[in-house]
Amino acid sequence: MALARVWADGGYTGPLVDFTRSTLRIALTVVKRSDDLSGFVVLPKRWLVERTFAWLMRSRRLARDYETRTDSSQAMIWWSMSMVMSRRLARPRR
Repeated sequence: MALARVWADGGYTGPLVDFTRSTLRIALTVVKRSDDLSGFVVLPKRWLVERTFAWLMRSRRLARDYETRTDSSQAMIWWSMSMVMSRRLARPRR
């Protein structure tokens, strides 16, 4: 399964949008915060990323950057998300 769309923070504007479209063939959507808002505001799609990071940080090994190789780090992410999904599948239905 290939990525089709990626959401990014407002700090990732500029040449990265063109690079992802032309080279990686991925649609990069930048979620920007409005300047006229004050205090905490939930940004659309941003909570999906933050929630997923929170699920991953439940795995102690991913809470710190212990991995030196990217393939072992990727394997830990796969393992952690597999744990999240298997717990949800095993959850008794109401």
